[in-house]
Amino acid sequence: MQKLDIQINGRVHYNLSVAELMEKAVGRGEARIASNGALVAETGKYTGRTPKDKFFVEEPTSKESIDWGEVNQPIPEATFDALYGKVRAYLIDKDVYVTDCYGGAHPAHRISVRFVTEKAWHAMFVKQLLIRPTEDELQSHMADFTIIDVCNFQAVPEVDGTRSEAFILIHLGRKIILIGGTQYAGEMKKAVFTLLNYILPKKGVLSMHCSANEGPDGDTALFFGLSGTGKTSLSADPKRRLIGDDEHGWADDGIFNFEGGCYAKCIRLSEEFEPQIYHAIRYGSVLENVVIDPLTRIPEYDNDSITENTRAAYPIDYIEGAVIPSLGGHPDHIMFLTCDAFGVLPPMSKLSVEQTMYHFLMGYTARVAGTEAGVNEPTTTFSSCFGAPFLPLTPTTYAAMLGERIKKHDSQVWLVNTGWTGGPFGVGSRMNIKYTRAMVDAAISNQLCDVSFHQEPVFGLMVPRECPGVPSKVLMPRVAWSNPAAYDQQAAKVAALFEQRAATLKVPTPTG
Repeated sequence: MQKLDIQINGRVHYNLSVAELMEKAVGRGEARIASNGALVAETGKYTGRTPKDKFFVEEPTSKESIDWGEVNQPIPEATFDALYGKVRAYLIDKDVYVTDCYGGAHPAHRISVRFVTEKAWHAMFVKQLLIRPTEDELQSHMADFTIIDVCNFQAVPEVDGTRSEAFILIHLGRKIILIGGTQYAGEMKKAVFTLLNYILPKKGVLSMHCSANEGPDGDTALFFGLSGTGKTSLSADPKRRLIGDDEHGWADDGIFNFEGGCYAKCIRLSEEFEPQIYHAIRYGSVLENVVIDPLTRIPEYDNDSITENTRAAYPIDYIEGAVIPSLGGHPDHIMFLTCDAFGVLPPMSKLSVEQTMYHFLMGYTARVAGTEAGVNEPTTTFSSCFGAPFLPLTPTTYAAMLGERIKKHDSQVWLVNTGWTGGPFGVGSRMNIKYTRAMVDAAISNQLCDVSFHQEPVFGLMVPRECPGVPSKVLMPRVAWSNPAAYDQQAAKVAALFEQRAATLKVPTPTG
């Protein structure tokens, strides 16, 4: 077994079992056990990612490749070295948990990652969410990257050169990531995704922020979208087999999951509307910031008193019929999920190749409350490739690769609005998930092939005139508004936002 390259005078716990980690987490007061057997932890101040605190070390091996800017902020190597020294000193007398994992279900394209955490529940989180090596693989496991998670260690910005007490520092040359000052476990998951987004395109493999599932006949569908747009919910379909809920690669021989688990939002989770996710939350699952009844320990999924961004992490095999290993064929259908907080985009529209490239580079959506620090209500954003916070390379790198694959494999692309209808946030209502599921099902099962479409006038999108299981009024956003003139005004506002963003990105507006 690979030795730990950090001096530790406390105990080093290597690759503990789930049961052992649960015992440690409860015994150390880090977490509690819910009535359904899940481990329940709270993350304190940070209940979502803090992207403004993420930095790439400016170093020779990656300096020319990184798309530097607001997303990929540079930090001097000397600053990293100084903080790394403090982190090593901080860990000397700590008990630490070492967890070895893989990122990537495809044997030819996976990376090995070693996590060093000071909390047992953080070790359990990554163990359940990423891909576990077999016992034989553990004996020879050599980490490509090491992620050190010191969630209780706080930086001093004026001394350490960070923006706040929280930090995510990525040194691609030394293959080390430091995470500190935040207990939000999702930072570890996204750190692996960021690494794969840097490594795989250089090998000719497209990395994607999407979920994926497979039909009875082996047909594959992808669901792109930022957190909170419905990737996990829509891909967890009882009629189809889940490949993965968040991150995938598209290689020459098909798609593959980056992870071995799922990370589902569970605010207002119900057995009726999301039965697969509901039943996946059991012994071995990790609940983040979910309120539980102090006496019965029953999870209160409707309770948002801690955050809207309540989460559940569980192994993918907790979803009945999941595809394991998580590999699939080339996608027949691709869904771009957008959460339109203005309520003006159609709930479903068919995209041409030109429109596909446009909307992929634009990545229009709304950040949903809680998914990032400081976001308390839906906030309009344009996130290229539906995943800009995690893309070290230029967006056009990923877009060009997607375009090539769509043309080669004749994939059909759809824009799906899972946001608001009948009015903007605060006036209208969130799109009924039953209708969204019906539209997605119809598209994937090719029921819309013989349906007529009309082009709505503002965005030039082709909208089906009918869809099984969906009222025609729902398909036409202007009709869904009680005041059509108000819709026209709001739609013009959103169209102007698109034009401004397209001009900034120098993306031509599609002709339809």
